[in-house]
Amino acid sequence: MRFFQFLIGFILGLTLFVGGVAGIGYYFLKDMLQSPTKPTFAEEKPKATKSKIEPKTTTKKETVNTPKPTTTPTAKAEEKLPQGAYKATVTWSGGLSLRSEPSIDSERVGGVDYNRELIVLQTSDDGKWQKIRIVDSNLEGWIKAGNVKKSDF
Repeated sequence: MRFFQFLIGFILGLTLFVGGVAGIGYYFLKDMLQSPTKPTFAEEKPKATKSKIEPKTTTKKETVNTPKPTTTPTAKAEEKLPQGAYKATVTWSGGLSLRSEPSIDSERVGGVDYNRELIVLQTSDDGKWQKIRIVDSNLEGWIKAGNVKKSDF
């Protein structure tokens, strides 16, 4: 009879111990079970619209029609690139982090979305980083090399 009491106590104690370890493990590891949130780049944030209310004036204003310069696709293609620079698009589906220096530890200054047009200005001495300029915003920074494809746009 004592043997069965010992056996039941041992099994019950082992069950409680394993359940406690599993519960503690779940408590600390449950955040790893969720997918990480998608990073938000500066280009994705909605632009705040400012509504400026101008007071009504009673004076007449003369309007002069001045022609605005038009940009054509050929003007964009004729843009002068620095020596050794080339145009490319981002091939990494998750987008890229734009850093102030060619190091993973340097400050993040922005991001570049997938398929975004950019200009590769130079490559680091070790070949692991590329200095780029985003075409539309003229924002410059460093990205990991190998995540862009040279293009002719």
